Amino acid sequence: QVELVESGGGLVQPGGSLRLSCAASGSIFSFFVMGWYRQAPGKQRELVADITRGGSTTYANSVKGRFAISRDNAKNTVYLQMNSLKPEDTAVYYCTAGEPVEVWGQGTLVTVSS
Repeated sequence: QVELVESGGGLVQPGGSLRLSCAASGSIFSFFVMGWYRQAPGKQRELVADITRGGSTTYANSVKGRFAISRDNAKNTVYLQMNSLKPEDTAVYYCTAGEPVEVWGQGTLVTVSS
């Protein structure tokens, strides 16, 4: 069973940027889709972005043009570059493997506040 470990979360001011990383304990090449979900306080978990093995991407409307997902199959790592962050982006961000999701990371907290 592959394990996913997220890093890169933290406190950032509105308009700032963060880059989340997701390191897998094994190969992610076997997973056609890798993704990032988030859950804000009092809200349901939602898909932020996903990426196929070939590099095709999908984004939630709320993050289009601001976030970018990428994957490095050789390094077994997935990234989420987040720019122009807004307070409503505050959430715990989870890395996922598979579609439907087979593996969840433990999450990393992103707080956007002045």
